[in-house]
Amino acid sequence: QVQLVESGGGLVQAGGSLRLSCAASRSSFSINYMAWYRQAPGKQREMVAGITSGGRTNYADSVKGRFTISGDNAKKTVYLQMNSLKPEDTGVYYCNKAAGPVYPWGQGTQVTVSS
Repeated sequence: QVQLVESGGGLVQAGGSLRLSCAASRSSFSINYMAWYRQAPGKQREMVAGITSGGRTNYADSVKGRFTISGDNAKKTVYLQMNSLKPEDTGVYYCNKAAGPVYPWGQGTQVTVSS
């Protein structure tokens, strides 16, 4: 069973940047078809970025041009570089599979963007 551990969140002012990391425990883990999700207060969890085979990426319209998803198979880690952060980016960020049966959800990492 894969365990996912997210880190890198924090409190940042609007316009700032953060880099989130998601480390997986299983040696056979692949970054292909992984995604980052966000759950804002009082809202449902939504996918904000995904990475498919061959390194192709896709983004929610709300983060396009500001967020970049990447990964390192050797380190079993998926990253989310977040630039030009806005208060509406505030939420708990999780990583997991983009489709199909998901892994057990990690604890997430809190991102708070102040105006």
